[in-house]
Amino acid sequence: MRLRLTPREDSYYDLFADSANNLVTASRLLVEIIGDGSDREALAEKMRACEHAGDERTHAIMKRLNESFITPFDREDIYRLASNLDDVMDYMEAAADLIGLYQIGHLPKEVVRQVEVLERAAELTAEAMPRLRSMKNLNEYWIEINRLENQADQVYRRLLAKLFSGEYDTLTVMKMKEVIDQLEMAADAFEHVANTIESIAVKES
Repeated sequence: MRLRLTPREDSYYDLFADSANNLVTASRLLVEIIGDGSDREALAEKMRACEHAGDERTHAIMKRLNESFITPFDREDIYRLASNLDDVMDYMEAAADLIGLYQIGHLPKEVVRQVEVLERAAELTAEAMPRLRSMKNLNEYWIEINRLENQADQVYRRLLAKLFSGEYDTLTVMKMKEVIDQLEMAADAFEHVANTIESIAVKES
């Protein structure tokens, strides 16, 4: 294996930015998928393409990590950040896939709120990635992501209460709970991304 003696910092930053921008695309596809009357099959195919693109970026980061002798920040943090970003994508894609596979019709308005939180978290994450180069002006990012994750938790709990209220039949409850669980895990994963970035910034300060 050939090791690089100089860091290829730009490639890491660019790959992280690409991964985050891909999450924005995926979150906006989710917004469309949960809408009534949407072509969920076609949109789910686009989501799968996003997930594949995300995997390619993650693999590229890992490959670069294995080839680099010097890295812009700790190797374990690069690995963790890439993995966290990949987790977000996997959870969003899983939610989209389940909605189609289970042929879920109208979704509760709280699911719309869940997805809105994910879309905003994706946008904030994409906006924050270029600031990794300087490690400046990132505090507001991870504070806001934490606030959004708390919102997501509240929405998730309200959804659980609604699902188990007797309004839905048992099979529908089981199907929808799987979907909202994936969306909740995506919100958690966004917080993991923010926590990792905070850890990197603290180490580099």
